[in-house]
Amino acid sequence: MPRRSVVRRKRVALDPKYQDPLVGRCINNLMERGKKSLAERILYGAFDLIEERTKRDPVEVFRKAIENLKPQVEVKSRRVGGSTYQVPIEVRSERRVALALRWLINYSKSRSERTMREKLAGELLDAFNNRGNGVKKKEDTHRMAEANKAFAHYRW
Repeated sequence: MPRRSVVRRKRVALDPKYQDPLVGRCINNLMERGKKSLAERILYGAFDLIEERTKRDPVEVFRKAIENLKPQVEVKSRRVGGSTYQVPIEVRSERRVALALRWLINYSKSRSERTMREKLAGELLDAFNNRGNGVKKKEDTHRMAEANKAFAHYRW
C-alpha cells in the first residue's frame, strides 16, 4: 500500500453470459486453481436451479441475496495501552461486497447437498429469503459491533 499515490482499483471483467460485473466477481471468487470455466459452470448451473425453483430472474435473486449478506459495520481490534478493544467501524462499499461474496461461497461449501451447484443455489436462496448461515454471520457481526459501541471513540 503506497503512502502517497492512490491505489487504482482493477476493473473486474464482466461475465460472458449476463454481462454483469457482480456475477463476474463471484465467478472470480468461486474459482480455484485458475479453473475459471469450472467456476462459470458451477455458478450458471446454480442460476439454472434457482430459475427452476423460483421462476424468477436468477441475477435479480443473486443481487438481492448479496444485498442481504452485506454487513454495514464490523469490529476491528485496536490496541490501546495494555488492552485490546474491539472497535466498531463502518465497512466500505467494496469490502461489503467482498465479505458478502466470501461468506456466500464459504457457507455454500459447508452445506450438505450433493454438488456445488446445489449448495450454491441453496445458499443463494437462503440469503435471498434472509435466512441461512451467511445472513447469520452478518447478524453476528452487527451484534458484535453493537455490543462494543462503547469503544467507538477509539476509532482511528
